[in-house]
Amino acid sequence: MTKLNVYYDKDCDLKLIKDKKVLYIGFGSQAHAHALNLRESGVKEIKVALRENSQSIKKAQDYGFEVVSNSEGTKWANVIMLLAPDENQAEIYKNDIAPNIKKGATLAFAHGFCVHYGYIKPREDLDVIMVAPKAPGHTVRSTYSEGGGVPALIAVYQNKSGNAKKLALAYASANGNGKAGIIETSFKNETETDLFGEQAVLCGGISALIIAGFDRLVKRGYPPELAYFECLHEVKLIVDLIYQGGIGDMNYSISSNAELGGYLVGDKIINAESIEEMDKAIDNIQDGTYADKFMEDAKNGYPIRDKKRQEIANHLIEETGEKLRDMMTFINEKPLVDKEKN
Repeated sequence: MTKLNVYYDKDCDLKLIKDKKVLYIGFGSQAHAHALNLRESGVKEIKVALRENSQSIKKAQDYGFEVVSNSEGTKWANVIMLLAPDENQAEIYKNDIAPNIKKGATLAFAHGFCVHYGYIKPREDLDVIMVAPKAPGHTVRSTYSEGGGVPALIAVYQNKSGNAKKLALAYASANGNGKAGIIETSFKNETETDLFGEQAVLCGGISALIIAGFDRLVKRGYPPELAYFECLHEVKLIVDLIYQGGIGDMNYSISSNAELGGYLVGDKIINAESIEEMDKAIDNIQDGTYADKFMEDAKNGYPIRDKKRQEIANHLIEETGEKLRDMMTFINEKPLVDKEKN
């Protein structure tokens, strides 16, 4: 097992990022967090690049950032953090960044997808780095505002200047990540593990398991409200225990009945067939099959994605959840996502 290098604020030189002209292309969840965090860490020159009809223009301006075009911003900046959606990045690089980026500038990413799979082939005179916080943007921002930070991965794809890693560390520290730990990796490893985690566990696996469990109970005649509580609502209670203390602490905290039942049934739900599908998912990620399918779906207007979205929107679990969440007013007292701001 390869030992990973882990860095903290003491290992980072903030001066390396403070005097840079930093451009954010995009102003979604991650970009708004990074821009605000870096500004509060002392980076004085920050601009945001957005398309003319972007709904994010007002949000960026309300935070006090100057909004420019991709081309204009690229000519101005010496650090460009490309945080547009993965499916749009290659076109932005080809049309707006490559013809305008300064020689010796730094091109930065928060996910290695387009570079790793070759949709973007950066110019050889550029430093190319990645700073990937391991949390959604709203959490990156809220933990920084509270005086903390979330862990982040950094990687260097091109090191023309010889200082690319030091700049990545400085950026991560300014983003608050040095308080929690900055882990060095590669574009390949970040991209492939991130995609697998999303598909097999965090987004695909958990959601499919929740819906399947809900459906089984409802089809056996149990009220959908009880099925919702047992298969969806209480997931947070268990995940919070795992998040804070690992699976061992979770098992320590639940009843002996729940613990034994989990041992007896869990391996039958996630069985050899499930593991085989996980291996297929890794294969499709490693050989680029999934990446091509994603880009094709985006090119065609997202028919696969939108069909699945609609199926979930029409599912009884969503109707039941909306009704129950309206009863539990405490859930929305401090919303994780405020669409007016992030």
